[in-house]
Order: sequence, then C-alpha cells, then structure tokens
Amino acid sequence: MHTIKRVTTLLFCLALAAPAHAADIKVLCSNGIRAVMQELLPRFEDANGDKVVLTYEPSSQLEKRIDAGEAFDVTILTTALVDREIAAGHLDAASRTVLARSGLGVSIREGAKKPDIRTVDGLKRALLDADSITYATQGASAQPFEILVARLGITAQLRPKYNLQKTAAEVGNAVSSGAAELGIAPVSEILPVRGVDLVGALPKEVQSYVEMTGAIGTKAAQKDEAKKLLQFLTAPANRPVYAMKGMER
Repeated sequence: MHTIKRVTTLLFCLALAAPAHAADIKVLCSNGIRAVMQELLPRFEDANGDKVVLTYEPSSQLEKRIDAGEAFDVTILTTALVDREIAAGHLDAASRTVLARSGLGVSIREGAKKPDIRTVDGLKRALLDADSITYATQGASAQPFEILVARLGITAQLRPKYNLQKTAAEVGNAVSSGAAELGIAPVSEILPVRGVDLVGALPKEVQSYVEMTGAIGTKAAQKDEAKKLLQFLTAPANRPVYAMKGMER
C-alpha cells in the first residue's frame, strides 16, 4: 500500500514538473518564402518548443481559404493581399510585418547555355530567341511579367511560345524536364529547384519585386506564439538566411 502511494506521489510530482504542452501554430504560407521558412522554422521550434504547422500554396489560393473562414494563426502572403485581408477584417493590422522581397529571375535547364540578360536589350533578345517560355499563372510574378512583355512590345511574338503552369514549382518542373526553355519566377523560387540553373535576375531597369508580409489572424488561437514567430522571422541574426535564399530583408 505504501509503495503504491509513493509511486502515485512520484507520478504527481513529475506531472507538475513537466513543461506545458507546446503550442501548435498554424501558418498559411506563400510559396514565395518557402525556402526561407524551411531553413528558419526548425530553429524557431528548437528555441521555443512550439510546433509550426504549415500549409504552402500560392498567395492567391491562400487568400481564398482565408475568405472561406479557415482557421489559422499566422499567414504570410504578398503585401497587397495582406492589406486586402486586413481591410476585410481577417487579419490584425497591428501585427502586419513586412518580411522580405524577391526580384523576378529567369531559369534554364541545368547545364544549358545561359543567355545574357544583364541588359534590357539582352533580356528582350533572350525572350525572342527562346523556343518556349513558362511562368506561373497563379503566382505573384504573372502580372508584372506580362506588363514587362507589353512594355517591351513583344506580347504578340511571345504568346505562341508560352507553356504556362499554375505554380512556380510546376514552372521549375517544366524547365528541368525540357518542356520549356526559359522559366520566369521569383529568384527565391528558382534557387531551390533541382535540375535548373538561375540565368540571373531581371535588369534593375525593369525589375519587379514580390514582397512577402506576415500577419496574425483576428481569430487566431495562438496569438502570443504567433507574435513570437513573426518577431523571430524579423530578427537581424536571420538576415543571412534570406540573402542565401534569394530574398532581401
């Protein structure tokens, strides 16, 4: 009997000494910052003991999920969509945190000869000379690239060359498989893709940036933990990770 009491008392003490259950932070995250998150989140989890539950999709698709009422704690989208969701009452305006941006770049199949796109004329020539071109219709790079092509006056010439994909990941697959000669995507979404090489970023005169911003949901279940996550992502010590992954803080 005394042995049972001692065991019961020991178990009770151990339960009191055990750390509180770590929070599960649900994050809806744009593919545009995926490579950075994959590098930084294990560090955050190790340091804080919380678990980050991630869903990656293009920002436009995540916006639809938010509008449909899906539960989440933090979202990272393009800045324009974050501002739209703040206006809709789905995100806390005070938590709005600009994280990083990535310029658009051109990819080619690994080992293939790279065209010279360091100048606007060189970029225009490379696009006209390419047999096929792909970009993501659901991605944030679609509109700025289409505007650029119109600005260069080559919309009609390029239209027959397009082998369009829905996402930047599919763009990478099309380039690596040879289904498309050139791919257009944010540099941050080109660098992680196996089987492709980065030709380079667009010339600064015609460059467009895809900016990623985080915010906490107004109905977040883990608001304090979500705030800690955004603070971690903007810590100066993590700046080199963004640069390594093709983004600017």
